[in-house]
Amino acid sequence: MHLPYWIVDAFTDRIFAGNPAAVLLPEVPLSVGLMRYIAAENNLSETAFAVREADQWHLRWFTPTVEVDLCGHATLATAFVLRREGFTPPFRFRTRSGLLSAEDQDGLIVLDFPARAHKEIAEPAGLMEALRDAPTRVLQSADLIAVLRSPEAVRDVKPDIDRIARLPGGSLIVTAAGSRNADITSRYFAPRYGIAEDPVTGALHTQVVPYWARVLGKTTLTCHQASARGGTMQCELREGRVRMAGAAVMYASGTIHLPN
Repeated sequence: MHLPYWIVDAFTDRIFAGNPAAVLLPEVPLSVGLMRYIAAENNLSETAFAVREADQWHLRWFTPTVEVDLCGHATLATAFVLRREGFTPPFRFRTRSGLLSAEDQDGLIVLDFPARAHKEIAEPAGLMEALRDAPTRVLQSADLIAVLRSPEAVRDVKPDIDRIARLPGGSLIVTAAGSRNADITSRYFAPRYGIAEDPVTGALHTQVVPYWARVLGKTTLTCHQASARGGTMQCELREGRVRMAGAAVMYASGTIHLPN
């Protein structure tokens, strides 16, 4: 069996930045075991598998170790590949997080994702040791969120990944208001998914955008993720959804050769 694949750098307009994702468009659904093997072999933060279903696509995402419920950058990469392969946006995706969509807007791809609720909580045991800094506020959403005093503090975090793995949920978002040319700055550490630090994360912004929209009093935010690769997206909170606009670039394409 031969499967075409593409590797796309998402949430960036230049190669070697943003977040790389592998995309496969198999003609029929693959087994979960095979998808896990392929994702582990790719060893990228996400591999996306999209199978056409009439007027929509069944989309699934795998890290090197687990299947996840929501992934922004691999959805953006999938829409980018579909457009290159001659399919016409907007695209509708059936996923474990419900129906998602992607459309073109002024040269960017705009994703429409559900906003995730958050609540303020007491600082959990071990957070200070994992973070090596004192948060000004701690939130719980799909992930644990530590609000820091400044974007410089976010960029300077040198976390203890093993300790983060032992926190409730095994993942941690750090975020702060402001940065050069951005409204908010964030980073994401996800050892529970087999990822020490994710370069640019759409799912992160479904959690922090609702919080910062309320705090900053604005529903449209420029969001920067301050990983080593870095990436930026334009986000809008609208009627319980987060719309994320970003660019993507092609890095590689090829064929996966599997035994029949």
